[in-house]
Amino acid sequence: MGTGEIALPCLRALLASQHEVCAVVTQPDRPVGRHQEMHPPGPKVMAQEAGIPVLQPEKLSNAEDLAELAAFAPELIVVMAYGQILSMDVIELPTVGCINVHASLLPRHRGASCIQAAIADGDEESGVTIMHVVKKLDAGDVILRKRVSIGAGETGGDLHDRLAELSPPVLLEAMEGLEAGTSEREVQDEALSTYAPKLLRADGKIDWSVSAAELSRRIRAYDPWPGTFAVFKDGKGRERRLKIYPGTEAVEVAGGPGAVRVEEDGVVVCCGEGGLRLSSVQPEGGRRMTVAEFVVGHGFGDGGQLF
Repeated sequence: MGTGEIALPCLRALLASQHEVCAVVTQPDRPVGRHQEMHPPGPKVMAQEAGIPVLQPEKLSNAEDLAELAAFAPELIVVMAYGQILSMDVIELPTVGCINVHASLLPRHRGASCIQAAIADGDEESGVTIMHVVKKLDAGDVILRKRVSIGAGETGGDLHDRLAELSPPVLLEAMEGLEAGTSEREVQDEALSTYAPKLLRADGKIDWSVSAAELSRRIRAYDPWPGTFAVFKDGKGRERRLKIYPGTEAVEVAGGPGAVRVEEDGVVVCCGEGGLRLSSVQPEGGRRMTVAEFVVGHGFGDGGQLF
């Protein structure tokens, strides 16, 4: 059961393993892009190419959809980035168990934006956790974890791809233990749990009253989604968005939050604590450019303001 692209390496590994994948359950096709063309989830495409039946219930809770799933008589359900909370009818259906592949070191960073949260919060490491699925979100007993260090300049997209490729061998090892009856169960410490909710595009709006160090991490964490942006006024006084790309540097500077300082070695925006030296930006309706090009092209000099 999976919908996000991060689930594809695990599905690919299962298809190539000695295990029989009897079906793939994924979200319905959704409209994507400017023209809102219907787009199938990646796991659906991979399953169809392998000749595996695909189920796409809008919500896996009605009797007809549950009966269709039960007809496969699954021994094990593997979940990764499916996008729906499972009912107890689904969780208790397989004879061996229902397990989840989660891209964080649980109990830290439960929820949909666990990868971004690890970078934004300044964690030194992340990883993959295999756990039993329970009714409460990401709260089941842990079967296995695999840790990795987070790189100094790593973005959310970078870490996403690394954890996607790390997941298959961890999953297969956990499945071996379940099959042999030797896997362990570690109860999560609720006192150590944190919640990382699903991110919206609006979450990328920069709050310049936050410290420069925290903003620099957030800009890396939110690349490519949801991205980070500020607002500036162009030469005609119109408010326009300015996308901020990773490559920023926290520096010492004095000034009110959002105040722009043009220096010999670049452009610095004052923050709640310190300042952020920008690297590349993209004004609304324009192309990606260096911040120096933006300053020259938009007459945006020292004393300007980002909101």
